[in-house]
Amino acid sequence: MPRGTLEVVLISAKGLEDNDFLSSIDPYVILTYKSQEHKSSVQEGAGSNPQWNETFLFTVSDSASELNLKIMEKDNFTNDDNIGEVVIHLDAVLEEGSLPETTYNIVKDQKFCGEIKVALTFTAERNIERSYNADDEIIGGWQQSARDY
Repeated sequence: MPRGTLEVVLISAKGLEDNDFLSSIDPYVILTYKSQEHKSSVQEGAGSNPQWNETFLFTVSDSASELNLKIMEKDNFTNDDNIGEVVIHLDAVLEEGSLPETTYNIVKDQKFCGEIKVALTFTAERNIERSYNADDEIIGGWQQSARDY
C-alpha cells in the first residue's frame, strides 16, 4: 500500500432531500478516512444544492482503501440529521495519482438522496535513501577535527 497524502476537494452537492419545514436545509459533510475525520463548513440556507469548494488532507499510511462522506443537515434545536452517505473506493486514485471532479450518489437506507461532487489527488511519500560515503566524514566530520589536535 502506498504512503502519502490524500487531498480531497469537496466541491458541491445537488438534489439533497430538503426535509426542513420552515426553512432551507443547512448541509455539511463529515469526511472520514480510518480514524482521521474532517468536517466541512455548514452551508447555511443553501438548501438542496450547496457549494463548498473546500480542501481536506488525509495521511495515507496503511491498507485502508475507502473514504467515507456523511452528508448532514444542521439543526439548531434538535440533533443534526443524517441526509445520506457516500463510500469512495480509493484504489484508482492511489494508482493514477488523481481523479478529476467526479459525481457520486448519496445513499441512505439503499435509497438515492442526491449527488455530491468531489475531486481527489494522491501524492506519494518519497523514500529518499542516502548511501553512506566515507568521504562525507572528511570535511567537517570527526576525521577533520581529529587532525586539528
